[in-house]
Amino acid sequence: MDKPQNAESPEKNRRDKKKRVTSCLLSAAFFGALGSSFLYGYNLSVVNAPALYIKAFYNQTWMERYDEPAGAETVTLLWSITVSIFAIGGLCGTLAVSWPIKTLGRKGTLLLNNIFAVIAALLLTFGERARSFEMLIIGRFIMGVDSGIALSVLPMYLGEISPRYIRGSIGQFNSILICLGVFVGQVLGLPELLGQESRWNYLFSFLALPAVLQLCILPFLPESPRYLLIERRDEAAAKRAFQKFLGKNDVSLELEEVHAEARAQENLHTVSMLQLLKSREVRWQLITIIVTMASYQLCGLNAIWYYTNGILQEAGFTPNIIPYITLSTGGIETFSAIISGLVIERIGRKPLLIFGFCAMAVCFSLLTVFLNFQDRVSWMPYLSYACLLAVIASFCSGPGGIPFILTGELFEQSYRPAAFMIAGIVNWLSNFAVGLLFPFIQEVLGPFAFLVFVGFCVVAAVYLFIILPETKRKTFMDISQSFAKINKVLVSSTNHEMKLVLCTGQDKNGKVQNDFKMESSF
Repeated sequence: MDKPQNAESPEKNRRDKKKRVTSCLLSAAFFGALGSSFLYGYNLSVVNAPALYIKAFYNQTWMERYDEPAGAETVTLLWSITVSIFAIGGLCGTLAVSWPIKTLGRKGTLLLNNIFAVIAALLLTFGERARSFEMLIIGRFIMGVDSGIALSVLPMYLGEISPRYIRGSIGQFNSILICLGVFVGQVLGLPELLGQESRWNYLFSFLALPAVLQLCILPFLPESPRYLLIERRDEAAAKRAFQKFLGKNDVSLELEEVHAEARAQENLHTVSMLQLLKSREVRWQLITIIVTMASYQLCGLNAIWYYTNGILQEAGFTPNIIPYITLSTGGIETFSAIISGLVIERIGRKPLLIFGFCAMAVCFSLLTVFLNFQDRVSWMPYLSYACLLAVIASFCSGPGGIPFILTGELFEQSYRPAAFMIAGIVNWLSNFAVGLLFPFIQEVLGPFAFLVFVGFCVVAAVYLFIILPETKRKTFMDISQSFAKINKVLVSSTNHEMKLVLCTGQDKNGKVQNDFKMESSF
C-alpha cells in the first residue's frame, strides 16, 4: 500500500529535528561574543576619533606636573605606547589563558574575563579626571589582556558547543561581532555623539556595557559539553548541556561520540605548548594554524587605514565629512562577515579562505596602480577607495574569521588549549610587527608597499590550496584523520570505533542506539 502523500518518514523527522538551531545555542554564541570579540573590535577603532583630544590631555597633564609643555616627541611617544600596549596586553592574555581555561572551563573563563573589561573601563573613563595619563595606558594594557583571553577562549567555546553541520556559521559569530565592534566604535566616535573634547572619555565607559550584559546572561547558559565530559568527567552535566544546545532529549550518540574521542586520547592529558610543538601527530595542523593566523595579520588589512583619509582628501572630500564616509568601511566589514557566516556551510572553509586571499592580492595590486596615478587623473581616488572597500570585503569573506574556526577544528580536545595559545601568540606578534614595521616600509616604498602584502596573500592561498583539507561537517576525529597521512602517523583503532558509532549507532558495548541510520549531530 502506498503511503499518504502528506506522511513523512520517521527518518526525515529525526533529521529535521536534529538540524534545528536552538535559541540556547544562538544565545550562547551571541552573548559569548558580545562580551569578548565585540570588545576587541571596539577597541581597534575607538581610539581613532579622540586621538587629538587624548594627545592634548597628555600635553596639558605634563605641563601641570612639570610646569613646561611636553615636547612633540614626548607626546608622540606617549600616544604610541597607548596604542601599541594593547597588543602587548593581548600577548600577555594569551600566555595566561591556560590555567583558567583548564580550571574554570570555557564559559567560566569568559565570565572571569569580564573583570578585566570593567577595570579597564574604569581606568580609561576616570583617567582624565584623575589627571593621570598612566591610567589610560594601564587601562589599554588591561583591555589588551581581556582581548587576548577572549580571542583564545571564545572560538574554542563556539566550536565545542556547535553541531558540525553549523559549526562554521556559529564560529563566525566571533568575526561578525569583531566587525560590529569596529563599526560601533566608529559610530560612537562621530562628533555629534561622543567624539567631542568634553565627551571622549565616555567612549571608554561603553566598554563596561557588553561585559555586564555577558555577566548577566552567560551564567544561565551551558558550559561546553566536551569540556564537561572529557576534562571534568561529569557526564550528567554534559548530557544536560547537549540537550539544551540541541533541543532534544536523546543525546546518547553525542555522548558516545565524545566518549570515543576521550578513549582515543585516554593516555593523553591536556598538553602544553612545548609538547604540542614537539608532537609529530599534529605537526601539519600546527604549521597550518601558524601560517593561517600569521596571514590573518600579515595580509595587510590593518595597513590600509593609513591611506583611507588621504585617499578621501584627494577625492575632494572635506575633512569634516570624512568620518561619515569612513563609516562605510565598518559597514562593509560587518555585512561581509554576516554573508560569510551564512554561506560557510555551503561553500566550505577552504574555498572561502583561498578566495579571500586571492581577491585581496588582486585588489592590492590594483590599488598600487591607482595610487600611483591618482595625482594625474581626477577620478582615480574614487577607484582607490573602491579598492579599499573591496580589500575589506575580501578579508571578511574568509581570512577575517575562519582562522579562529580552524584552530578549534584541526585539533582534538587534549591539544586544543595549547593550539589556541600558539595561534594567539602568532596573532599578536604579527599584529605588533605590522604596526611597528609598516610605517617604515611605507616610507621607503610609498604606494608600492602594498605589493609586500600581495606576496603574503599569494603564499597563504597556495599553501592552503595544497595542504588544507576541507573541514565542513566533519567530526574533530575525521579532521585529524585527514592529516594522518601527511603527518606519517597511523590511525588508531579507536578511530575505527568512532566511525562505527557515527555510522551504525553502536556504542562501545555493541548496543545499537535507536536505528542503523541515526547519526550524531557532533
